[in-house]
Amino acid sequence: MDALLDPLRETVTSPWVYLVLFGLTAVDGFFPAVPGEAAVITAAVLSADGGHPNVVAVVVTAALGALTGDHISYAIGRGGGANRLARLPARSRRRTSSDWARRALERRGGLILTTARYVPGGRTAVTLTMGAVRYPRRSFLLFDGIATSTWALYCGLLGYFGGLAFERDPIRGILAGVGLSVAITLGLEGFRWLRRRAHRRAAASR
Repeated sequence: MDALLDPLRETVTSPWVYLVLFGLTAVDGFFPAVPGEAAVITAAVLSADGGHPNVVAVVVTAALGALTGDHISYAIGRGGGANRLARLPARSRRRTSSDWARRALERRGGLILTTARYVPGGRTAVTLTMGAVRYPRRSFLLFDGIATSTWALYCGLLGYFGGLAFERDPIRGILAGVGLSVAITLGLEGFRWLRRRAHRRAAASR
């Protein structure tokens, strides 16, 4: 166990850990295969075991990285997706779908963006779409700031208290934190699926 922990401790006690965290959470914003969430939880777990890295700095760094990554995703959608959407035939199914997405985001874009931040693949899809339909930049910055701050705090606290609970076995703390995060994400997705199913049944009964 110590053979696994020693390299991790050496990494997190280095001042470069914040740059690594920033990079991982930023790339995770537009390339979901990068384990940004797991990296934040791991750093927070190990911060409970000796105070290095600083858990507040971990949360702030993760929030800034996620905010940067989401804006890159938004810019990609705005640059490429918006041009493609503009060229779609007026009565095509894809144009109808994009118009529906635009109206949905205009009505409750802040809520969609905030909740999607907790779904690894979902947050990228939403930020790309918001860029493609040209969701207002100021509103995007405001709601994404709320989303990334709460997400970073959630990951940081999840990892930190996991580290306290498994103070003598940080590896189990990391596994518990990541596992709980995955369970919460799956629970949210399950709730959304049940809600959509209920809406479809209600619409069919009419």
